[in-house]
Amino acid sequence: MQRPDVLVLGVGGTLGEAWMRGVLSGVESVSDLDFRRCEHFLGSSAGSIVAATLAAGRRPAAGDRARRAWQDAAPSAADGSGLLARAASAAASPLAPLALAGAAPAGRAVRAAALRAVPDAKRTLGRLGSHLDSLGAEFDGRLRIAAVDRRSGRRVVFGAPGAPEARVSQAVLASCAVPAVFAPVEIGGREYVDGGVWSPINLDAAPAGRGAQVLCLVPTGAGFAALRTFTRARLSAETLALKSRGATVRTIFPDENSAAAMGANLMDGGRAEQVLDAAFAQGRSLATASA
Repeated sequence: MQRPDVLVLGVGGTLGEAWMRGVLSGVESVSDLDFRRCEHFLGSSAGSIVAATLAAGRRPAAGDRARRAWQDAAPSAADGSGLLARAASAAASPLAPLALAGAAPAGRAVRAAALRAVPDAKRTLGRLGSHLDSLGAEFDGRLRIAAVDRRSGRRVVFGAPGAPEARVSQAVLASCAVPAVFAPVEIGGREYVDGGVWSPINLDAAPAGRGAQVLCLVPTGAGFAALRTFTRARLSAETLALKSRGATVRTIFPDENSAAAMGANLMDGGRAEQVLDAAFAQGRSLATASA
């Protein structure tokens, strides 16, 4: 396994975030790879936390505090808001079908209308924001974070040329703001929500051209059928878009053991250590198989 030029990290709740950190840590443990040295990082929702951690020069394991902050802020099935817990666990999957409209203007309008109809949430991710600020990550040209403009339904990739100015912590909080679970994040007078509302991966937004090597970690590429099917359909289309630019794309999904550890509720923080162990083993296996 070679270090990619671009590392793309998809949505997946607290357990998807733990799985991505575990896989990357496992690969590094038995190789000389250092994912902090990638030229570019692109993260969506859970993946934005991992991307910001790496861009700040921290090892993947350094994101554990962020995982706990997000987990603690999310509603649980025990607090009487089971519908919201299911929405969080799917990392915006209730709105995922709207993303099938892609970038067409009509699709954006439908998505925006649906977002306006979602009940306002009051929960915020202040602790996560404080942790991200402490990491010291900056938009220095390497980091990209995907979110969705609530009013227009348009995808915005913070850190990309022409994107609105924002602190990394603001962009990550916006990318993690699951509709109906967490309050939208205001940046520059506009409200933004979870990047998974547009796509579970947002691979086509990767800054990759001819000859670039892209590695994409896809937490929602395994698990329950509806989200898996939708994820893989979007991934196929977005991979073709990148390959048309001359890039090479490699994808990693949770293996059987990782998928079993993650289960159906991707916000079940009580399973995080189990997921980390399974993902670490998967990462080691991937690295040794490529040696």
